[in-house]
Amino acid sequence: MTLLGVRPKLAFGRVAPETSRNGSLSSAAGEARKFACPFGASVLALAIAAVAGTLSNCAVQAFTLGYSRGVNVGLERIQFATPVLAPFAHMRHCVQYPDECRVHRIAFRGGKLALTEKRWADLSAVNAQVNRSIRPERNLLGVAGEEWLIAPKAGDCNDYAVTKRHDLLAHGWPSRALLLAEVIVPSGEHHLVVVVRMKEGDFVIDNLNANIRPWNKTQYRWVRIQTPSNPAAWATVGRASA
Repeated sequence: MTLLGVRPKLAFGRVAPETSRNGSLSSAAGEARKFACPFGASVLALAIAAVAGTLSNCAVQAFTLGYSRGVNVGLERIQFATPVLAPFAHMRHCVQYPDECRVHRIAFRGGKLALTEKRWADLSAVNAQVNRSIRPERNLLGVAGEEWLIAPKAGDCNDYAVTKRHDLLAHGWPSRALLLAEVIVPSGEHHLVVVVRMKEGDFVIDNLNANIRPWNKTQYRWVRIQTPSNPAAWATVGRASA
């Protein structure tokens, strides 16, 4: 993964074969293709984030107020399709950080999380802070250098994603709402993001864009994603549902 803060850990760079209508891949990419983490765009995104900062209070209020009033924004939800092997680097991540790969049920109880102004502000703050705190760096070691590290001084998209997930878990968010996902960006490089599952829809935070976006508005093609019930298990992404 190589864009905004990316250490090209695995040299993916190739576009996977077939995709479904919703932009998801028909099958998970093999480990032969490694995360390239788009780099140039990441640097630009970080610069924008540093200048723009998080969403303004007015923007947050308008966004969450719209949902609370039942405005139909047509958000589709991710569908979990076929079980698939987790990325090898994620398996290594679980060995190094075992607590990241267990189920967390802190703070929130059952059901889907509502997108309140407080939660949106928390999400925005963590997204912006991590984008600023990690210096973008490419991994020039290939597969041997593919690591997903929490809060390194410099790193690639993998490190941004696992750090954001870690910080949100520490803030009391449940693991079922914070899912790592492998995607392919328009340039063809593989990239790692965090999907935040809320009652109102599924949103994406990543280091290539300072904004928090609905998952189906990212122009990414979806390869595989963690499952809500088990952080160590992954699945392919099927057709979207309302």
